[in-house]
Amino acid sequence: MRKLTLAVLAAGAALIGPAIAADMPYYPPIIEIPDVDYGYTGSLYLRGSAGLNLMWAGQVNHPTATPSAFEVDGFGYGYSYGVGAGYETGTGLRVDLTVDRLHNDGMRATINDSSGNVANGVHSLNLRSTVVLANAYYDVGFGDGYSAAGGPFGYVGGGVGVAYNDMVTTGPGPADTWGKNTSFAAAGMAGLGYDFGQVVADLGYRALYINRIENSTATAPYSIDDNWVHEVRGTVRYRFN
Repeated sequence: MRKLTLAVLAAGAALIGPAIAADMPYYPPIIEIPDVDYGYTGSLYLRGSAGLNLMWAGQVNHPTATPSAFEVDGFGYGYSYGVGAGYETGTGLRVDLTVDRLHNDGMRATINDSSGNVANGVHSLNLRSTVVLANAYYDVGFGDGYSAAGGPFGYVGGGVGVAYNDMVTTGPGPADTWGKNTSFAAAGMAGLGYDFGQVVADLGYRALYINRIENSTATAPYSIDDNWVHEVRGTVRYRFN
C-alpha cells in the first residue's frame, strides 16, 4: 500500500510540475558590471624649474639717433629658475601659474650714429626679468593612457602673462644706464617627461616672447621689440593627491 501511494504522488508531481513552471514568469539573472577604472585622477601640484637660455631680437630703436634703428648682431646668454602651482585633470590637460626669474647678458648691437646723440660702438644689454605666466598643457602618454597612469609622456603647452624687466646697457661713451619697464609676455612649450607617480620630471623647450624692452629714462632712450628667449628647462612636479 505504501509503495502504491508513493507511485501515485510521484506521478502527480510529474504532471503538475511542468504546468506550474509554465505559468511562472521568467526573470533573467541580473549581472552587475563594475565601473571601469582607467586610473585617471585629478591632482594639485607644485613645480620647480631651472634652465639655460639664449636671447635674440631683430633691432634696437634709438629715436634720437640717425639712423634710428640698428640691427642686433649678437645673442645674449643666461639662465632662469622659477616655481609654480597647478592642477592636472587626469585626462591629459593641466594648468598652472608660474613665476620665473630670467637672467640674460650680452645681447648687443653696433651703433653708428651720425647725429652724435648716441656713442658709436658696441652696446650690450644685461637683462633681469620676473616673468609671470598662466599656462595650459596637454600631456600624451607613450604607454596606455595619459601621464597620470605613469611612465613616459610628451607634452605641448602655451602661456600668457607679463614680464617685469630690469635692464642695464653698457657701451662706449656715457656711464652704464639703468632702466625698467613692464611688457606683455607669452610662451610656447614642448618636451618629454617621465611620471614616477607622486613625482613627475620633464625636460623641455620654451620659446618665451617679451613684447618690448624699453628704457625711456636714459640719456639716449631706446626700445627693443619682439624679443625671443629660447630656453632648455628641466622641471620637477610634486603631486599632493
